[in-house]
Amino acid sequence: MDWLGAHVAEHAAATPDREAIVDGERRTRYAALWAQAQAFAALLRVRGLVAGDRVAIVLPNRTEAVVAWYGTWLAGGVVVALNVQARARDLGPWIAHCGARIVVHERDDADTAQALCELEDRPFAIALDPDGPIDTDAPDFSDMPVAAPAPDVLALILYTSGTTGAPKGVMLSHGNLLANAMSVIAYLQLGPGDSVLSVLPFYYAYGASVLHTHLASGARVVLAPNLVFPPLITAAIARERVTGFSGVPSTFALLLDKGALHDHDLSSLRYLTQAGGAMPVALTNRLRAALPGVDLFVMYGQTEATSRLTWLPPAQLDRKAGSVGVPIDGVRVRIVREDGTGAGVGQDGEVQVSGPNVMQGYWNNPDATAAVLRDGWLRTGDIGYLDADGFLFLAGRRSDMIKTGAHRVHPGDIEQAIAEIDGVIEAAVVGVDDALLGQVIKAYVVTATLPERGVERVKAHCRARLAPYKVPRHVEFVTALPRTASGKVRRASLTEQQATP
Repeated sequence: MDWLGAHVAEHAAATPDREAIVDGERRTRYAALWAQAQAFAALLRVRGLVAGDRVAIVLPNRTEAVVAWYGTWLAGGVVVALNVQARARDLGPWIAHCGARIVVHERDDADTAQALCELEDRPFAIALDPDGPIDTDAPDFSDMPVAAPAPDVLALILYTSGTTGAPKGVMLSHGNLLANAMSVIAYLQLGPGDSVLSVLPFYYAYGASVLHTHLASGARVVLAPNLVFPPLITAAIARERVTGFSGVPSTFALLLDKGALHDHDLSSLRYLTQAGGAMPVALTNRLRAALPGVDLFVMYGQTEATSRLTWLPPAQLDRKAGSVGVPIDGVRVRIVREDGTGAGVGQDGEVQVSGPNVMQGYWNNPDATAAVLRDGWLRTGDIGYLDADGFLFLAGRRSDMIKTGAHRVHPGDIEQAIAEIDGVIEAAVVGVDDALLGQVIKAYVVTATLPERGVERVKAHCRARLAPYKVPRHVEFVTALPRTASGKVRRASLTEQQATP
């Protein structure tokens, strides 16, 4: 029976000496990776793990995180990938909510240690040295028969909520993960000759997808710690002769602004993938100009759909500028108006999807599950439309909509316009309270240097391109936008900053 682990095992048997993971100075080949996963599975079994038990993994992107994922699956467990940047006040409720039997974390992770100490029903902890391997003092597991999991068996829980509201753990099955991976491998045409520089965390659906698609295709995953120093990322692409790189819009904005792309030989790059939020057309064009000949795949997805829903073929970037593309294999997309009827071509409505990658539901949260899963369709909460050719265009999240006077405004329209201005790196638009109109529009703009008469320039540019009610009332220049760990703009943080100039 097919599952992600079977593909890694096949590569370990067929090409044992091919590199699977590059983690700093450590290089792990496929045979060694699989052997370490088997040893970790044996350790879990010795610790009493039985099929269906949850293993919470609170690790940065490192070789041992990959070992823990696949070892957990080999032992019949469920991976719960938790945000390693979270504090104890978040980690404790997540660990308690999923009922983790075992927690894997780094020894010097004070927040995870604190969270565990505060739990009444404390799980067993496996603490790793920051730079060391997993100590698996357990019987050999290499010859133990392993039953391939059925497609509907729960494989992964990813939490999507922040500090407010009940935890929402997205339940993804082995079938969900495999369907997503096989579709992405097909349109990226991934193979053993590929290698990807991974900067997206594994506890983020996009980062997990990058990891599993490349391992399933026998490719190499080069781990990079973060984007604090963009030139180091560019240097790693050149040094490792990487063929692929995946990021969110802010990732590419940073690389274009501070990555010194022209100082390195990036001729090995074959493809780039972008998701995790709308990328302005202006940023897309800047990226293509900086890296001509590299295929750029604009994509759209959700954690509730195992990461990927649509992709825009690179050949369509000009003809379908601003689109997030067509459904991946096996996925259907429809647009539904507020009254529940289907929207026509070019008409806005909620994006709803169905397919083999759609989640099973939210862990122990039937009400939240019922609110988004209906008759086999996932309500994404995103607003968009389909054109006559079936290409999807997004307007934004329903929850991000700004109500100003009698108008409803999607931030993306304004952000796209502001991104066209020379010197603008990125922008985020929110609604702020106004006694007369309910809300007015405020734009937060990041630039390389503070432009002369910058506020007037932004407003004038918007007036020339947008309806009057979409022109920002307030413009504030900032050095950076608040972000989630996955790189998405944290709009809630911006709306809390109600003071305007």
